[in-house]
Amino acid sequence: MEKTIKVGITHGDINGIGYEVILRALDHPSVLEFCTPVVYGSAKIAAFYRKALDMQPLQLNQAASAAEARGGVINVINVVGEDIKVEPGISTPAAGQAAFAALDRAVADLRSGAIDVLVTAPINKHNVQSDTFRFPGHTEYLQAALADGTAADTRALMVLCADTLRVALVTTHLPLSQVPAAITREAVLDKLRQFSASLVRDFGVHAPRIAVLSLNPHAGEEGLLGNEEKEIIAPAIDDARSGKILAFGPYAADGFFGSGLYRRFDGILAMYHDQGLAPFKTLAMDSGVNFTAGLPYVRTSPDHGTGYDIAGQGKASCRSMREAIFAAIDIYRNRRREDAATANPLRRQYFSKGNDNVVLDLTKD
Repeated sequence: MEKTIKVGITHGDINGIGYEVILRALDHPSVLEFCTPVVYGSAKIAAFYRKALDMQPLQLNQAASAAEARGGVINVINVVGEDIKVEPGISTPAAGQAAFAALDRAVADLRSGAIDVLVTAPINKHNVQSDTFRFPGHTEYLQAALADGTAADTRALMVLCADTLRVALVTTHLPLSQVPAAITREAVLDKLRQFSASLVRDFGVHAPRIAVLSLNPHAGEEGLLGNEEKEIIAPAIDDARSGKILAFGPYAADGFFGSGLYRRFDGILAMYHDQGLAPFKTLAMDSGVNFTAGLPYVRTSPDHGTGYDIAGQGKASCRSMREAIFAAIDIYRNRRREDAATANPLRRQYFSKGNDNVVLDLTKD
């Protein structure tokens, strides 16, 4: 029987919709059947939002560590003090400190193996900044905290996924004015390699077909609107295909999504943040999941923000958070299956020449 997966969940910004979507997502029998949730946050704040949202009583187990987490209940590890002030809808320094405290503890447990996967609730990228957190977002922080920083296959890759729609990004939280300089032949090829490997190992899609979007409108119009497609993106696609990666394009982003062409591919590589995320969230906002590929650990997140405008009002949908939890479990299991299937590959078989009878020789590497 397969072991129960421990899912670490950080509470994110305590003044946003994090607790609402966490509690509602976990208040479902199917979730507790598939995993043991460990919420890094505060039982007191959880109780505050449960009461504010008029939710039915939830069975919370306050655990000192992930090792004490019990199955069939929502486990909470307190990472903030009892005196912290909750102010729904307001960005405060205290909320940023609480968000980082949860993330820091959860990442440490992820590295030690105390939890199997990590799901992060949304943070405010401004109030979370401090001497210990100077990153544009979760992806960049996790890159520094979880990757060894040396191997090409351990660099973080942002992937937005929902059912069969998967969008990866060449650049992530980068000002638009800096994007063109960051789009290089090497960068596009590197992301294609990472994306292809993730589609195989994390999603179980073998020989995945990847569409590559252009940088400029109308794919540059043969150089009239820009040369990046001809000089950078198309050559990178050729390089990828030489490496047996099924990459196609570059496609103009507007027509690609508008015509439904995206349905023909297993993955889509966008050049920059809004180019990929705007159409993705239009198509799959409620069910979308943000997955950090390329790392030795599994991390997912709902694809929405802190939702200050509706915090504490009972309006937030928990579907994306629930999908993020299930996606983390699926990806974890896919990795285990793929790793088991490829752990002991058969050696290449060579045949000796020059004899009438061909003899199989397995002594060579």
